[in-house]
Amino acid sequence: MITILGPTASGKTPLAAALAKEIGGEIISADSRQVYRRMDIGTGKDLEDYDGVPYHLIDICEPGTKYNLFQYQQDFYDAYNNIIGRGVQPVLCGGTGLYIEAVLKGYHLSPVPQNPELRQQLEGKPLEELTQMLLELKARNGSNMHNTTDVDSCQRAIRAIEIETYNLQHPVPRRELPPVDSLIIGVDIDREERRRKITRRLKTRLEGGMVEEVKALLDEGIPADDLIYYGLEYKFVTEYLVGKTSYEEMFQRLEIAIHQFAKRQMTWFRGMERRGFTIHWIDAMRPMEEKVKEIIRIWQ
Repeated sequence: MITILGPTASGKTPLAAALAKEIGGEIISADSRQVYRRMDIGTGKDLEDYDGVPYHLIDICEPGTKYNLFQYQQDFYDAYNNIIGRGVQPVLCGGTGLYIEAVLKGYHLSPVPQNPELRQQLEGKPLEELTQMLLELKARNGSNMHNTTDVDSCQRAIRAIEIETYNLQHPVPRRELPPVDSLIIGVDIDREERRRKITRRLKTRLEGGMVEEVKALLDEGIPADDLIYYGLEYKFVTEYLVGKTSYEEMFQRLEIAIHQFAKRQMTWFRGMERRGFTIHWIDAMRPMEEKVKEIIRIWQ
């Protein structure tokens, strides 16, 4: 397999599509939010970038549901086996480092059911207290798999505590899935250029109907808390729509949050290198044709 990863706004999707078109491949998405239908602008699906290249694991579940890493692993292997079974080259592409690492390494995971009693106990606790509880549970479990985005809202922190509590109480055999051998390409974008692109893209998305997209989801009956759970665009735009913030405050806070998110993505990718993955970094600003040729050269 070929994996293309990079921070938000680095141009990884058009690169993966151009590469897949050149080698007759199909793309498997590694994005934790693009799985949701009708959440298009805020998750940056940009489906026109695929230019006819078949893609998998986008638009596979309903907004309001809680898709998770365990489900992603199962869905990834189904898509991966389907693609290689037809003799086609899979290209994994995305920015969710935990999802990418889980399938490349073959994390051993178990499905974790909801725990209503625990949720009731945790309801109303401040984020700082929930974060501390999660850190203590992780220390007891020897777990370091959760990304920092697990504690950017109380709902996410509660779900992460639920998972850690379950794993502490149920040391059951976990389903084993094999690691996947992959050439890993990282899209390297200069920090200032990344910041410029993030700001420009955020303005474009807001002008292109992102607020209306979130309003439509609220109008169809999806609770505001469920949208806030998805973080970033959905969190801040929902807070604006329910009257918690002004438009200007929403824009400023969201812009800062996306910059911080991109930084966390890069921290994760650097961590992957420390954990033994070889990532071949390619300059985002090079012409597309050059980047594709360079990847094929490394691959062959």
